[in-house]
Amino acid sequence: MRRMPNRKQTASNDAIPSDSVIRQEGTFTFKATHFYAVLVVLAFSVGILLGYLAWGRTPAAQQVVVAGPVAPPVPQVVATPTPEHVQYNIPTAGFPSLGPAEAPITIVEFSDYQCPYCTRWHEETYQPLLEAYPGKIRFVYRNYPLSFHQNALMGAEAALCAGDKNDYWKYHDKLFAEKALMNNPAGTALDAATFVRFATDVGMDGAAFQACLGTEKYKQAVLDDQKFADGLPTENGQAAVGGTPTFFINGTRLVGAYPIATFKQIIDAQLAAKP
Repeated sequence: MRRMPNRKQTASNDAIPSDSVIRQEGTFTFKATHFYAVLVVLAFSVGILLGYLAWGRTPAAQQVVVAGPVAPPVPQVVATPTPEHVQYNIPTAGFPSLGPAEAPITIVEFSDYQCPYCTRWHEETYQPLLEAYPGKIRFVYRNYPLSFHQNALMGAEAALCAGDKNDYWKYHDKLFAEKALMNNPAGTALDAATFVRFATDVGMDGAAFQACLGTEKYKQAVLDDQKFADGLPTENGQAAVGGTPTFFINGTRLVGAYPIATFKQIIDAQLAAKP
């Protein structure tokens, strides 16, 4: 017997409302009204995106990029000008000197007869420098015996004693020539008899010389020289006479046993500046 179709089932399959959902195996079908709503939202989003790309973006030439706080400018390092060298006024009257009093260049040396650097300068630079500027240099020697040089003080006294007989510079050169004894490796202090022998070696009267040296006639003068040097104002935090040899070339300080080229550089500049 043939069954009649169910009216309810036929109606539900033949007439599907437009807003219903069709569910088939493996697929989803949205209601039409929901589909149109999704299209509207997508169209609106695309419109906003296109509008941003078209006119909402700042042109590259006008973009301002800020990446965190702006760092302060790096300060420029400006070299501090070196202050002008102190020009020293070193008294020269009454001290042993060579050369004319009116010479345009006066070199004052604070030295020590036992100092090996003073000896080297005397041997290598002293005489060639005087010969390079004949009549233009007045050379003045002042004493600065270092406390740890056992023969420096008596050597300075002995040279001044020789000056009493106008033999200062001969004795001056003799002391530097006797560097092996003056600065002997054993650190032996020389006795007065050795300094007397130096005097007779250069043709002096030994007895007169010994009388001067024995009374320590010039000991205080040598110590005063050293005290004066210690009292000179400092330059850039350094002692004006912190060691030997120390030179003052027309008041410009030069510390050390520099070669003749250094002295020439200073002297030539000073001569060129003179009218």
